Amino acid sequence: MGDLAIDTAVHANGDGTFHAEVGRDWEIWGPMGGYVASIALRAAGAARDDEALVPAAFSCHYLAVAGFGPVDIAVSTRKQGRAATSQRVEVGQGGRAVLDAMVWSTRVGEGLEHDEAEMPAVPGPDDLADIRELVPDDAGPPFPFWENLDAKPLDFEARWPPDGPRPARWREWLRFRPTATFDDEWVDACRSVILTDLPSWPSAHRPHAWAQPPFTAPTLDLNVAFHRPARAHEWLLCDGAAPVSTRGLFGWTARVWSTGGDLHASGGGQCLYRRIRPPGSP
Repeated sequence: MGDLAIDTAVHANGDGTFHAEVGRDWEIWGPMGGYVASIALRAAGAARDDEALVPAAFSCHYLAVAGFGPVDIAVSTRKQGRAATSQRVEVGQGGRAVLDAMVWSTRVGEGLEHDEAEMPAVPGPDDLADIRELVPDDAGPPFPFWENLDAKPLDFEARWPPDGPRPARWREWLRFRPTATFDDEWVDACRSVILTDLPSWPSAHRPHAWAQPPFTAPTLDLNVAFHRPARAHEWLLCDGAAPVSTRGLFGWTARVWSTGGDLHASGGGQCLYRRIRPPGSP
């Protein structure tokens, strides 16, 4: 099991660059993309000149699958204004580009106020069983990544693959382990980055899982808008959907809610299908 604050920590090299360690505890077919993106977000926070700046928007392109081990990080300021700062973050490994990100951070300010976000009418985490209660005792998590979360699914089916198509939506209440929330807003925002990235494949795969299609779908990009801090809430609802899958691509959207019905982050991205070749094929 990993700890999000420790495993996304970045360390200054003294020349304006940083380094970090990509940990194996966050593996899903390699390092989980939102986890690597969180390292980039932490670097932007560490490089900011103004302590009052908080994360407002994050976007990145996944350029290669990172390996487990050290990564090099360069952060450059693209625009520094009185109220907002734009930074570019480049993550590389062994001379290979892994991820490029753009980060906006802002001071908390005044403006027009409204909130028309409507949380789905779903049971809360106290009314649902934990995934560890729903699966057989001898069935461990499919990837180490899931050891970092307490999970309470809304649409659990003991038989999987199912007997037919399911809606292209994936929703679970999730709580990070062993530390559920973080006082540092830049660290805690990493929870929303990971939960915005997480439902991409689970959502798109549900209409087709019954047929066990021979595809994977690497993520091309990730975009996250941070609406309000989530530090006061241990359980967060990961609400994802992939309503359109066509032309070798699917796009997904995700929203991150708390038990009080507040929307804390939203975003999504695009994934590119890749056919799985049988073992031994050229």
